[in-house]
Amino acid sequence: MSGISTQPDRLSYAASRAARELGLKRGEFDLAVNLGLIRTVPDEGGGGRRVARAEIERLRAGDAFPADLRRRVATVGTTEGAELMDVTPTRFTSLARHGLLVPVRFYLNRYRTVVWLYLAEELEQFAAEESNAPLLTGPRTPAEIREGQKAGLDRRPRNWRGRHVGFLTRQAGDDPWARAAAVACFLDPDDVADIVADPCERAHLDRCRPRLPAHGAPGSPAADLAETLMTASEPDEVAWFRADLAHTMETARRQRPAPRPTPRQAPALTRHSAPEPPAASPVLPVDRPVSPDQAPSHGLLGWLRRRSRRPAG
Repeated sequence: MSGISTQPDRLSYAASRAARELGLKRGEFDLAVNLGLIRTVPDEGGGGRRVARAEIERLRAGDAFPADLRRRVATVGTTEGAELMDVTPTRFTSLARHGLLVPVRFYLNRYRTVVWLYLAEELEQFAAEESNAPLLTGPRTPAEIREGQKAGLDRRPRNWRGRHVGFLTRQAGDDPWARAAAVACFLDPDDVADIVADPCERAHLDRCRPRLPAHGAPGSPAADLAETLMTASEPDEVAWFRADLAHTMETARRQRPAPRPTPRQAPALTRHSAPEPPAASPVLPVDRPVSPDQAPSHGLLGWLRRRSRRPAG
């Protein structure tokens, strides 16, 4: 059962209980953790991250709780974002595709169309910046953005990956293997194998792998599309992730080498060990039963038999 333990010495909450205590939906809570608004602690039992009771109390003591926390994790799509910035949806999309507006989440609708979500607070800040006024109020979008549109430029997936790897490495803290795994999960497996050639290290890296957002059942078209979006694709981006993985792996090897299986050895024969049974002697065919008197006589039993057949006196 999730939630706070009934034991008095447990002073932390599981994620689901912490979200309820803070008046947040689970998606809002996860985003607040990613943004560093809610500090978490590792679960010693291996059940994921937890939130200390003192952290809950700190957040609830704020003057504008819970409205301020909800405002900082509020997300909007293209239509709402355009209204918030007082631009058309077309211009909003152009700015986002060019990389000027960075998505924080995405999901796939029932038509498997990618829906990007943005922090409402960041869009308000972008619109309030005077230097951005020509991008919002001019009669036409700048020529550079128009040229990017013609070339099919779309930096939203790349910007999401760059932002999310920052979330995961922050949560990894000082654990070098968790930091390396956070970088590796955005690379194609072949790239990871090329950088981390040791199978034991790759296995340990996989055990430390953080969970990326799930979209559909594994192997489904939606899941495959999401995996494509979450995997680095542009050459310079792939090169950056590869270099970062190589660097973090050097740190991980130096601080804590990957565990390796103990070689299995053949058991040594001791004086208490049972010896191997002797090979069975071949069984000779017998035409008819042999009476005890006709059986071969050996040792004490044979001497007694011979004595019993001697005539008395």
